[in-house]
Amino acid sequence: MSSHRATAFNLGREGADDGSFRRQESRFRRWVSADGSTEFALESGRYHLYVARACPWAHRTIIGRVLMGLEEEIGISFVDPIRDSRGWAFGGEDYVDQVNGFEFLSQAYAATDPGYEDRVSVPVLWDRQAGVIVSNESADILRMLSTVFAPLAAHPVALSPQPLRRDIDQLNAFIYDNVNNAVYKAGFSRAQAVYEREVNGLFAALDQLDARLTGRRFLFGAEPVETDWRLFTTLLRFDAVYNIHFKCSVRKLVEYEHLWPYARDLFQQPGVADTVSFDEIRRHYYLTHPMINPSGLVAVRPDADFSAPAGRERLGSGSSRQPTVAAGGA
Repeated sequence: MSSHRATAFNLGREGADDGSFRRQESRFRRWVSADGSTEFALESGRYHLYVARACPWAHRTIIGRVLMGLEEEIGISFVDPIRDSRGWAFGGEDYVDQVNGFEFLSQAYAATDPGYEDRVSVPVLWDRQAGVIVSNESADILRMLSTVFAPLAAHPVALSPQPLRRDIDQLNAFIYDNVNNAVYKAGFSRAQAVYEREVNGLFAALDQLDARLTGRRFLFGAEPVETDWRLFTTLLRFDAVYNIHFKCSVRKLVEYEHLWPYARDLFQQPGVADTVSFDEIRRHYYLTHPMINPSGLVAVRPDADFSAPAGRERLGSGSSRQPTVAAGGA
């Protein structure tokens, strides 16, 4: 276990006057290009990922790297799951910065922008040649991994196929606002009315997504796309963390008829289980937010077996026409 623990985490600029949580915008949103249209050219071994196994935003990029078979092309360094007032840190044999020898991830941000004052976040796509951050936006990094980096991939998969791109982007936006970020908006609420609004919206969205998966193996048919993986990293943490720690307590994932076997189906895709550390996930949340969990006790992991047969292989594409997001729904 880490030798340091949270001492002074606060919402800072992300805590609004009305008691709501307003996530900061990602500062660095530059792109790698295969055609030379940006300053960051596609080159084998040039780029490196800084990630946390505990973080759902970083986890989606860890999965993307594995699914595409980019392990030999893009390096990776993991930060300690327990973040204190100094931010994400490296330390010990398990959390080593293999590129720069940084002690804190904030050093990567300072190297890119010495005046950076916002929260230091993961994931980070780092350019080893220029010594700067290319992107700290997980959605952009995941899209780059499956498109720009495809020529370098050992086994490329179409995570955002062009014919579905518009529908994928629409559903991504819905899931981001109503699920991925909604658990944080509920958990970091500082007013009862705000908390109840966010929780009710979250479970309304989960109900819609559960219904969407009736007769359809994945969100857009027979094969998972990036939208599935963006949803998966939240579902994976739901019962162990969000249901308890963030008080998203209306229902548990295991109570959903379709979302629960769907999450198991994704967990059992080749290589995915190896990206998961429930120990790091639980320690990160319960030991990083003392204003939510002042005792510092880490909740015991729920008895939910992600390795149990999902039984969804029989399902195909569902509707022959992939529905778009209508009226803010799934």
